[in-house]
Amino acid sequence: MSTDEQSDFDATDREASEVGATAAEDSEEFLSLMPHYYRGEVSQSGNLLSRLDLTIDWAIVLVTAVLALAFQGGDVTAYLLLIGMVGVSLFALFDVRRYRAFDASRARVRVLEENLFANSLDPEEVPMAEWRRELAADLRTPTFKVNYWEALARRLKKVYYPLYALLGLAWAFRISIYTPGQSWIETASVPGIAGELVAAAVAAFFLVVTVFTYWPRERHARGEFHGEDSGDWKR
Repeated sequence: MSTDEQSDFDATDREASEVGATAAEDSEEFLSLMPHYYRGEVSQSGNLLSRLDLTIDWAIVLVTAVLALAFQGGDVTAYLLLIGMVGVSLFALFDVRRYRAFDASRARVRVLEENLFANSLDPEEVPMAEWRRELAADLRTPTFKVNYWEALARRLKKVYYPLYALLGLAWAFRISIYTPGQSWIETASVPGIAGELVAAAVAAFFLVVTVFTYWPRERHARGEFHGEDSGDWKR
């Protein structure tokens, strides 16, 4: 395509947007096109997963640094661990957005695996038209497949709740056994806030996070392994 032709090209034009329509009617062209699309979608899903892992890595680095500073001795105060919890919460919010994008890409990969590749291996399963319409609609108008609250609960359960628990146990140890010369109320206090109020706020926070993380809810996330037991299929 020449430079002039490229400048005249309008991707929103109906004819241009349906340039692949011939492949939908020609099974040979369709099957030759799908592997390329599948590789691209898998690559995108892998990139999104890498970004997700990077967020987790930084959260773990933050927790490690806070624990090291909180127990190095000297005049370091216990509420540094509470600041660490705030930092972990920020990473959790970033993580949820990235997880929803990853789940959307992974869902498209699973549509291809379930309906194209699985059906090609099992000829008895042949419902093709509906999944092709579903995938085409999602490519034209991508949407998240899991709502924000489910994504947050899943990420808390898999990653961030254990980090909260670690910081919470470290904080409880830091204000009690670690400082035997002071009462835990004095050690738990924050400038301008009494130790009792800080402890009540921390307890309320963990109660809310625990209930939210483990409260039973309908699953909408796709593409993960079903159940906890391993399958026995290799011969």
